[in-house]
Amino acid sequence: MAGKVKWVTDIEKSVLINNFEKRGWVQVTENEDWNFYWMSVQTIRNVFSVETGYRLSDDQIVNHFPNHYELTRKDLMVKNIKRYRKELEKEGSPLAEKDENGKYLYLDFVPVTYMLPADYNLFVEEFRKSPSSTWIMKPCGKAQGKGIFLINKLSQIKKWSRDSKTSSYKLGFCRFCTVKYTPSTSELDNMFVHLTNVAIQKHGEDYNHIHGGKWTVSNLRLYLESTRGREVTSKLFDEIHWIIVQSLKAVAPLSLQPVMNNDKHCFECYGYDIIIDDKLKPWLIEVNASPSLTSSTANDRILKYNLINDTLNIAVPNGEIPDCKWNKSPPKEVLGNYEILYDEELAQGDGADRELRSRSGQSLGPKAGRSRDSGRTVLTTWK
Repeated sequence: MAGKVKWVTDIEKSVLINNFEKRGWVQVTENEDWNFYWMSVQTIRNVFSVETGYRLSDDQIVNHFPNHYELTRKDLMVKNIKRYRKELEKEGSPLAEKDENGKYLYLDFVPVTYMLPADYNLFVEEFRKSPSSTWIMKPCGKAQGKGIFLINKLSQIKKWSRDSKTSSYKLGFCRFCTVKYTPSTSELDNMFVHLTNVAIQKHGEDYNHIHGGKWTVSNLRLYLESTRGREVTSKLFDEIHWIIVQSLKAVAPLSLQPVMNNDKHCFECYGYDIIIDDKLKPWLIEVNASPSLTSSTANDRILKYNLINDTLNIAVPNGEIPDCKWNKSPPKEVLGNYEILYDEELAQGDGADRELRSRSGQSLGPKAGRSRDSGRTVLTTWK
């Protein structure tokens, strides 16, 4: 298509603007005709608001779905994953299989979670089963570690008792605390022990401004392979990919009761927060609608620039003016550092059984994708 892409953003970050300028796109204001708008979650509410919103044309795309919060608000994420589990149980899906203790075999990736004050009584019941446990309190709609605190006594939250195609980016990073973790209750209020957020850690005495308390995912993988072995490391990363796919399916338009509006003008670049326990089991903590594009180190800036570059190559193929009538399946050569985790067209052939067989490394036929497992190449289709 002829003409230059006209872009606008309300997030003034160099990793965004440098990518737009590199492509020769033309900057305009939000009141002018535009084709590509990288906007904040606050702005997306206005765009799709019944009162103030407007209809997007076929040559306009934005970086959020209308109700992205169904996955990116902590409380709604948990609610939708629980609903997804129950739906799979009702239809007798093998994905919802449980062990003898009643735990999900394949969908046990969210920590036990309660919404207060609504679930206060249920929380108290669970708390009393293991009174020495420590719980994390996280506000539903905040970020950067704001409002988070830890508790190990019910008296600390007494006030809550009153009524009141999925792809993964391979160049992610891992955050660490500047103070070694300890379960000691004497360090319960020490956020430098418990929260990895840069907004918090940068104020610590031991914060390193060169690496910013971060490793690349590839460095983490090398470390785990050398200290824990290749097999368990491959299993960990396979389970992380499984978490991403299943959490998205919990809100997907093709789920049994869809909750996410699949608007043709929209795409998303989610940031997944996953914590890995000492047994190398990953747990989904939250999904961010607007992952931080602020760069705290030189490597951070390079990583995030490349992330935006690869995202734009997929969302706006060939840098041409968007056309929402396009087939959005990107050719392999434009994926960059993205890897396809889930191909809906292939996976729908055999459903849940095929997904489970792929996790077990069973051969699934010539149309399947490929995955590494203990040095062997095995066939998968949920990727």
